[in-house]
Amino acid sequence: MSSEEFELIVIGGGPAGHKAAIQGAKAGKRVLLVDLQQAVGGECVHRGTIPSKTLRETALGLWGTSRLAPKLFESGITGGVKVESLMRNLDAVRDAHADFMSEQLSRNGIERWRGRARFSGEHEVTVRGPDRGERTATGERILIATGSRPRLPDNIPVDHEHILDSDSILSLIYLPSSLTVVGSGVIACEFATIFAALGVDVTIVDKYERPLAFMDPELIDCFLKSFESMGGTFLPNRTIEKVEWDGLTAVVTSLDTGEVIRSEKMFVAQGRIACVGDLNLEVAGVEVSNRGTVVVDEFCQSSAPHIYAAGDAIGPPALAAASMEQGRRAALHAFGLPVPEEAGTLPVGIYTIPEMASVGITEEQAIAEHGSAVVGRSKFEELARGQICGDTEGMLKLVADPSGTQLLGAHIVGQGATELIHIAQMAIQAKTSIDVFVDSIFNFPTMAEGFRVAAIKIVQARPAELRKVG
Repeated sequence: MSSEEFELIVIGGGPAGHKAAIQGAKAGKRVLLVDLQQAVGGECVHRGTIPSKTLRETALGLWGTSRLAPKLFESGITGGVKVESLMRNLDAVRDAHADFMSEQLSRNGIERWRGRARFSGEHEVTVRGPDRGERTATGERILIATGSRPRLPDNIPVDHEHILDSDSILSLIYLPSSLTVVGSGVIACEFATIFAALGVDVTIVDKYERPLAFMDPELIDCFLKSFESMGGTFLPNRTIEKVEWDGLTAVVTSLDTGEVIRSEKMFVAQGRIACVGDLNLEVAGVEVSNRGTVVVDEFCQSSAPHIYAAGDAIGPPALAAASMEQGRRAALHAFGLPVPEEAGTLPVGIYTIPEMASVGITEEQAIAEHGSAVVGRSKFEELARGQICGDTEGMLKLVADPSGTQLLGAHIVGQGATELIHIAQMAIQAKTSIDVFVDSIFNFPTMAEGFRVAAIKIVQARPAELRKVG
């Protein structure tokens, strides 16, 4: 079997693979992109970020309207939500983004093969297409960007009809009356709040004390308060002993506390597993960690110097934005091109309702590293824009060094959090003084004014000798 030669072979068409392929092409290299799906975008576009955030945006609009309804209409707003309408909108957004990504590949002259790839040599990849035919390609450099799949626990019989994972939950054709969510990580909490906002009775069950434990505790307090106000229930410190479909109307969940939960559907969200097991990596000399991810250095280079990996295939942070940058940096390094220094201030955005975002370090981390910290908070109920849009439960929190002059971290919960956080990201990267927020003029009314309010409180809390005069 003859083998076609390429300077870069990218396995996987998600965010990491897509950006790596384009970067390779812009460097003047002959690039091949191999992907299982006919449409590019990977899990991110077809079953992950794009569809879930589209569904969230619709739910957010309906939830926001329902909150304002009592103020606007004596009888409120009534009427059911048609899931087929939600899914039509989801499909339209997903298809539009996939088409845009595909057009980018074509415009950059990237060749595409559809099929399942595996290593058949150190530089050789064999691709089995939908017709079961095989062809091979030889790559001077190869990048693995095969993404991940839902992790399915052994004690829960996921059947994708009554007991769903993060792929099959998007196949629902109607809204269930009740939903049990297993897990309290990012995916679990995002979908839990989406369905709660759509009027579903949602219960989150988890073995941990608090959801999203890596986030600032004050944000989680706001999140839980809002979730409960939507009718949601969070059950911490619980272990699931048994899950079964009763054959009629309910998924029955038995907990170690003796509690029994009956719900129309169950959603299992207990993390994801890197899709690298079928690549035959041992043939290429690629080391895999005990967590099943490809081991790489700071340039995403594996133990085989000519092979790189990016995105979910290398593990956390497993964010689309980070994956794109990893793919781009890997392609640059692979061909000896200048690789920019890492920014080091990766923002985290969680698209729950309300949304949350964070950058830099938490108050607890600042105290541990610097001995103390100065904190300023701005509650959205203090902002005119917060009152206008009905978001009075949100908050913006700034964490500064002991002198109250250097921004170390920012944490936001509420409307626009994932957008607002970039202001703090730029300030941290530029090492600007907290005073820049005090001295700047923000549009009125905006949520961004929260930065000024929080910064003023930090300035007021500074040691006397460091306070501004006048």
